[in-house]
Amino acid sequence: MKLIDLSQVIHNGMPVYPGDPNTKLSQIKYYEHDEYNNFKLNICVHSGTHIDAPMHLTESKQLVSEIPLESLIGEGCVLDVRYHDVITMKEEYKDLIKEGCIVLLYTGFDKYYGTDKYYENHPCMDMDFCKFLVRMNIKMVGMDMPSPDKYPFEIHKMLLSNNIYIIENMTNLDKLLETDGFEVYAFPLRINADSSIARAVARVK
Repeated sequence: MKLIDLSQVIHNGMPVYPGDPNTKLSQIKYYEHDEYNNFKLNICVHSGTHIDAPMHLTESKQLVSEIPLESLIGEGCVLDVRYHDVITMKEEYKDLIKEGCIVLLYTGFDKYYGTDKYYENHPCMDMDFCKFLVRMNIKMVGMDMPSPDKYPFEIHKMLLSNNIYIIENMTNLDKLLETDGFEVYAFPLRINADSSIARAVARVK
């Protein structure tokens, strides 16, 4: 069994979506003086690798703490969509994407994480591809970029209104390209909010 971490590290001053508050992580107790260590974290729930629940951009009242656990685990499928400004539907996806799986989009944009290019020039999914994912009743779609779309966020709304959760700001998806199969485990905090920072891991078979 091999585990691959697909999550960005949470650290003080880490990259955040433009307009979101900065992450502040500081040590507030030191073993040498206090006989124990402790840290304080002030973070937006959309920082780093995180999962969007329907409440984020729809009228749904479902909190991220209410996502069924079985929706956060599943057979994984990675699509190599590098060099695509728009991620469109392709015929081969009909064989690659199984009903009820978790689809990961490898764009290679994690190498730009924290830069203006990462937030301003990332690829976007088109609606035809989005509707195919809905028809396949997938559990989640994850990506190594900050969003599957841009304002007015119609892709977000289509996915979330169909209870397809979105994992943003992933990394290491390239390590899944040559695998014979993998499972995805992506757990948000059990927090009463619209979204949550998360730890996403692939279990390679």
